[in-house]
Amino acid sequence: MKIPRSNEDSKEFFRSILPNDARITIRPMFGNISAFVNGNMFAGLFGDDLFVRLSDESRKELLEKKGASLLEPMKGKPMKEYVVLPNAWRNQHETIRIWVTRSLDWTSKLPPKKTKK
Repeated sequence: MKIPRSNEDSKEFFRSILPNDARITIRPMFGNISAFVNGNMFAGLFGDDLFVRLSDESRKELLEKKGASLLEPMKGKPMKEYVVLPNAWRNQHETIRIWVTRSLDWTSKLPPKKTKK
């Protein structure tokens, strides 16, 4: 399976829309980069697509927006908690920041991931 890679512009954009929050760590995921809080991934890039992790209610709301879709790194195997933001929003930084912040807020309430020994 060939995994799409993010270009440098997308990586720079991704870092620019993350909230200024000391709890956030950025690390590789899917050969791209993702943001984590308490060890849980809340946002990231898959190729040049930006995705966020959301509650059921927020996910349903976002999926009603034109261009939004479930993150599906492998064909036929969606990651049901993660939604790809519409590419048309790329120049709407405030709209994207709202969704990324919602994702951070919701994901930060999940139990911390235990580190593997």
